[in-house]
Amino acid sequence: MPAGTGPFPPSDVADEGLAEAGRARIDWAQRGMPVLRLITGRFAAEQPFAGLTVAACLHVTAETAALVGALRNGGAMVFLAASNPLSTQDDVAAALADAGTRVHARAGVDEITYGEHIHRVLDPGPDLVVDDGGDLVDTLCAQRPDLVAAVRGGCEATSTGVLRLRRMAAAGALAFPMVAADTTTTRRMFDTTAGTGQSVLDGIMRATNVLLAGRVVVVAGFGPCGQGIAACAHGLGARVVVTEVDPVRALEAVLRGYRVLPMREAAALGEVFITATGSRDVIAAGHLPDLRDGAVLANAGHFDAEIDVRALAGAAVKVTRDVRPHADEYTLDDGRRVVLLAEGRVVNLVAAEGNPPQVMDVSFAGQALVLRWLAREHAALEPGVHGVPPAIDEEVARLTLESSGARIDTLTDAQREYLSSWRATP
Repeated sequence: MPAGTGPFPPSDVADEGLAEAGRARIDWAQRGMPVLRLITGRFAAEQPFAGLTVAACLHVTAETAALVGALRNGGAMVFLAASNPLSTQDDVAAALADAGTRVHARAGVDEITYGEHIHRVLDPGPDLVVDDGGDLVDTLCAQRPDLVAAVRGGCEATSTGVLRLRRMAAAGALAFPMVAADTTTTRRMFDTTAGTGQSVLDGIMRATNVLLAGRVVVVAGFGPCGQGIAACAHGLGARVVVTEVDPVRALEAVLRGYRVLPMREAAALGEVFITATGSRDVIAAGHLPDLRDGAVLANAGHFDAEIDVRALAGAAVKVTRDVRPHADEYTLDDGRRVVLLAEGRVVNLVAAEGNPPQVMDVSFAGQALVLRWLAREHAALEPGVHGVPPAIDEEVARLTLESSGARIDTLTDAQREYLSSWRATP
């Protein structure tokens, strides 16, 4: 369907003239996404979403465009809003709108417009939803209850969003099945650990041009994201300090050779701080007096709550915006300077381009297959949070291995019999 036609409002993008540049960027990303290309071909033949409407709230990037293309080739009508206004690539938004997707996303919009964009993608009444952080589902359930009955289900891409969904389900506020796409082994290996680890360091270095070798890098949180960030920083020669609230994860950090300290002690040691906890006030007002002059603060969590930006602004006597792109310098009353990256928002998607296409290929392939499964099996699922069916995770792993040229062994009949027997010998 051409952009701007039909009963719903036309796309809201920054500049329709950027479409050609966006197509070039999307084409480059798709070259590194062989699994999703294969799934797109399957969907075109199967038409699993024929007649269905999909509402999506995702980072509007070239990689996301590949997922949108797979859904549209499968027969879906897709309405797309941004899950973070600072991560929106305006040229990609223009290209998607030009190709027929209803896109409501512009880089840098305020919170009111951000919320309005989410409502616009919900207006058609979705059959399926795709969320990244939980804002779409929260808006749907809390503010658009008239649309809930028609929703077959959806998937959530982030651990932060899944936590919100579990809280909604516990409170009886989640009225349809949602699949926690972040829980698969393939996604955690590729997206959460390897991809986030690389792209977060990429964003920090683009924004600061700092040499990490020999510097003290404090990583707050040692979940899958923190593990990847710490490993990449260590690989670049940084001295890594980890802060944690979970004793098991803290012990794992110790066993990997990292120093583990409370943030109140790490604050005085660190030169670069990276938060990846999914919580709030990880770097708070009480830590500011201990920060070194020139300390760099970056957030890798989905929401801009991990660094208390208001406390930092309140303590500053001077704020210099954009000392470098996506780097703001806060001067404290004793002359110390603290550099905040990406306004405290997710640094790898604001100061860099997010995870590489090869990473998002695996993540989005899983989400595409989950949505196909939901379109068929939704009636058998209760409202609440569900895991990804193991068969989907295995299929993504198999397709990814095939696309990389890797091959694995298969069990012989004798091996299967041996492994299934309780006897010590055949």
